[in-house]
Amino acid sequence: MRQYDMSLQLVPERVHDHLDAVQKAGLGGFSVGLLLLTVSLIGGGKWLAAAGLVLTVVGALTFIIQLRKDGPPGVKNNFIMFRSVMSRGYLGWAAAVFMTGFYIILYFYPQHLKPLVLLVNPLQVWLSGSSAWDAQGNMSQWFLYGFLYTVTILVMGVRALIKYRHSRYQILRTLSVMFFQLVLAFTIPNLLAKLNNGLYFEWANIWPLRYYELFPYSVEGLLAGGSLGKFMVFWSIISILVITPVLTYFFGKRWYCSWVCGCGGLAETLGDPFRQNSDKSLRAWRVERWMIYSILVLVVVTTGLMWANHLWGGALLGTWSGRFSSGYGFLVHSMFAGVIGTGFYPIMGSRVWCRFGCPMAAVLGILQRFFSRFRITTNGGQCISCGNCSTYCEMGIDVRWYAQRGENIVRASCVGCGMCSAVCPRGVLNLENGPRANRFNAFEV
Repeated sequence: MRQYDMSLQLVPERVHDHLDAVQKAGLGGFSVGLLLLTVSLIGGGKWLAAAGLVLTVVGALTFIIQLRKDGPPGVKNNFIMFRSVMSRGYLGWAAAVFMTGFYIILYFYPQHLKPLVLLVNPLQVWLSGSSAWDAQGNMSQWFLYGFLYTVTILVMGVRALIKYRHSRYQILRTLSVMFFQLVLAFTIPNLLAKLNNGLYFEWANIWPLRYYELFPYSVEGLLAGGSLGKFMVFWSIISILVITPVLTYFFGKRWYCSWVCGCGGLAETLGDPFRQNSDKSLRAWRVERWMIYSILVLVVVTTGLMWANHLWGGALLGTWSGRFSSGYGFLVHSMFAGVIGTGFYPIMGSRVWCRFGCPMAAVLGILQRFFSRFRITTNGGQCISCGNCSTYCEMGIDVRWYAQRGENIVRASCVGCGMCSAVCPRGVLNLENGPRANRFNAFEV
């Protein structure tokens, strides 16, 4: 077994020296795979895309699995500030351009994804009972997107399981987001669509995150789907009005944002290497508050106007109803949640969308701030002000400020990922559920 060379921590210039031959081979395979995928989008066929996809996944897993030999269990963030890809260096910007470019192609130029769509189309037909091409020959890229999204969470989930193998909380949380993405967000919706004449429903997404779920045309389409469709409408309403408040009261917003949500799942797996890049400034916090609650108001108003226009037979807004919905979908759902929210991971941290834009996070944040039993308790007497907690908070919270004063952390933005507790060398921070009466004051009994 390879011995862990502690001297490497003293010489930043040797940041890459600790990669063994297997890791270098995995990194090489991953790089070649990405290159083949890029070439396939420009003009290659599905077999080139297949080779690129296999090499990318196998190369990534080969590199990741070797992380188990990095010494004793425990969070190791060695050299992060010296690695270009993780510290907004040229590789970080290149990664941001690549990820942003993928989302732009996905949303606006899907014809370039045809080789990949052809590759996964047999799986789509088998799983969902429908092809990516309709009777008119129009291609849909969304099954491919769901497939790639799921594969990414599973592969990077393996990385998280190995990196945080010392923490039972992190292991369970990672397994949870992997399960919910694979089963409730991808497999079951497609299987139900196959069994129920194309009736598609994402069980893990809740309005207002899935903003169109309670629009008139969505509700009517589900109601026309028989008993299952009616249950889906019931589930949509009960999930936001009953399940969300109850679970948030007992567990805080972490039950959804860090254990169930697909956006959170991608942030906690693919985005984990970039969590330290979140802006901790007071200015960012002010922008965050204005933006996230403005978007919540926007989606509520949009839903209300859609229903008002529907009940008045289109006399209220006319064709503007559809334009209003399309405008929200383009600006918020596509550009913000997709292109910026994921593409900017390497530059702005892993929770750009969750922090600044997600309306579901806004709802959960209000409930957590004023009605929940959840808090992060601190032991100020043990804090050594190392700053690890603040550095690795993906939501931009200055955790150290609270820890130094021994104050419990009760913030609307906190997603309860527990990373501040995981990286604390002194055990100062603990995620707890307790009586609401004393959750703000660490010194009250």
